[in-house]
Amino acid sequence: MARREQPELDRELAEMPPDLRWREWMRRIEAVLFASATPVARDDLARVVGPGASVDLLIEDLAADLEGRPYEVVQVGAGWMLRTRPAYAPAIRAAADVGGRDLALSAFDLAVLAAIAFYQPISRDGLKEIFGKEISRDLIGRLAERDLIGTGPREPRRGAPYTFVTTDAFLAAFGMASLRDLPDPEQLADAGLAGPSEAYDI
Repeated sequence: MARREQPELDRELAEMPPDLRWREWMRRIEAVLFASATPVARDDLARVVGPGASVDLLIEDLAADLEGRPYEVVQVGAGWMLRTRPAYAPAIRAAADVGGRDLALSAFDLAVLAAIAFYQPISRDGLKEIFGKEISRDLIGRLAERDLIGTGPREPRRGAPYTFVTTDAFLAAFGMASLRDLPDPEQLADAGLAGPSEAYDI
């Protein structure tokens, strides 16, 4: 069956009054973010608006437009996505099938993920120094399968082992725009929260 050609997208909307044009660009950005399961980069969003339009200002106006709605637009890494506001999490869990989105990680898995986030890029040897034992390839594999970590630069030493870094999916899963949103380790210590090796009897 022949594939139907898609009509060319009118990005400029020159026939519309300026206020209606701006609102249409906002709605296009909202539609793209709604349809995407991952953060959408600025360059990708720029493909659906006029060449002179500021994606950042459109995002700001969209965020203001969504005030009072159950979802919001958030920056994750170098892109944006729509996310349900935390206040609605209990209602969603009570009525919707969101089991596939559960990270299903043990407390120790989360501790290793936190160590990678704080000390990245970090190798398995670096994790071993933190936790006092070898971190299994299976655990690293579980974190990678969920796209929470990826490979970073190789260490500049014999064997050039891989290092690990967190991903945009990690930021999205924990509601952060960037790694700057990680709590300060000193603040965690001041709050009496144990470090990984103290919190997990290893």
